[in-house]
Amino acid sequence: MKFEHIQHPAPVPGATRAQAIADPGFGKVFTDHMVMIDYDEGEGWHNATLGPCEPIPLHPASSVLHYAQEIFEGLKAYRQADGTMALFRPEANAKRFNESAKRLAMPELPEDVFIESVKQVVKKDADWFPGVEGGSLYIRPFMFANEHFLGVRPATKYKFIVILSPAGNYFKSGAPAVSVWISEYTRAAPGGTGAAKCGGNYAASLVPTGEAFAKGHDQTVFLDAAEHKWVEELGGMNLFFVFDDGRVITPPLGGTILPGITRDSIITLAREQGLDVAEEMYSIDQWREDAQSGKLVETFACGTAAVVTAVGKVAGRDGEFTIGSGGPGQLTTTIREKLVGIQRGTVEDTHGWVMKLD
Repeated sequence: MKFEHIQHPAPVPGATRAQAIADPGFGKVFTDHMVMIDYDEGEGWHNATLGPCEPIPLHPASSVLHYAQEIFEGLKAYRQADGTMALFRPEANAKRFNESAKRLAMPELPEDVFIESVKQVVKKDADWFPGVEGGSLYIRPFMFANEHFLGVRPATKYKFIVILSPAGNYFKSGAPAVSVWISEYTRAAPGGTGAAKCGGNYAASLVPTGEAFAKGHDQTVFLDAAEHKWVEELGGMNLFFVFDDGRVITPPLGGTILPGITRDSIITLAREQGLDVAEEMYSIDQWREDAQSGKLVETFACGTAAVVTAVGKVAGRDGEFTIGSGGPGQLTTTIREKLVGIQRGTVEDTHGWVMKLD
């Protein structure tokens, strides 16, 4: 697919850009350009452009506004040790994007087009890479239905767009370990859209996440919908539990948990270290008991935005408990350093996960 390049009439001046990326936080600053591709049921994917990042005109009856046909992805571009830019496992994001599309009755996007779209905009806006320690360019590809009609059916017209956001630290507190609140709300149920990366899942998390913030915590823990007993996800991130005998477990995928690419990478890296990593159910009561007895020595959350983050304290209606020393444990630190090292080119990539940009 050929991309038409549209000149930006007024890109952000260099001095203004430098000020914006000095301390960008997360998801607040956006670069000059975006990729946009149209889909029509009769024509397929067409009209690929790389142009200014600007507002999108929408008819008030656009399907996305009424029936929520919308999906997205999240990945990052990293600065390598040699100064080049690279992506981390973008083909996995492309594959997961299409799995989400199928669940939301949306057209699949060829994986090579997904990757090329990401490459185009990252190369164009490479000057927006933040200089802050641990900085990256967060990449947000998304697709939504823009056919305008009222009636519950899949749309016939869609837009695929990729935007970039210079990123620093994900958690506002900046603490070495986060505090989490056990939610009494349900994020996803069997047979639902929990495994799809769609906006509706995140909308369902806003009230419980706001409750966690109001109580002084960084995130919320969701339990299963059926028994409200089994630990599933930490907000939009996967969880790992580390025990004193070296065993590691993470909740299994079963349609209610997002199949995280960081999660999959960590399972691979931990097993390479000779650790016994199991995907099995873990109850909230067992989590509390194991933490209080000292059997559980670490818990960490993982995802593209936060990478690997230690969970230090867990609180809920029945009280709170601390995990280990309340800070990052040995495995959390080791896994994070290795994963970040691979992403940034300071640790050898033996899996072919890093895709360098020419």
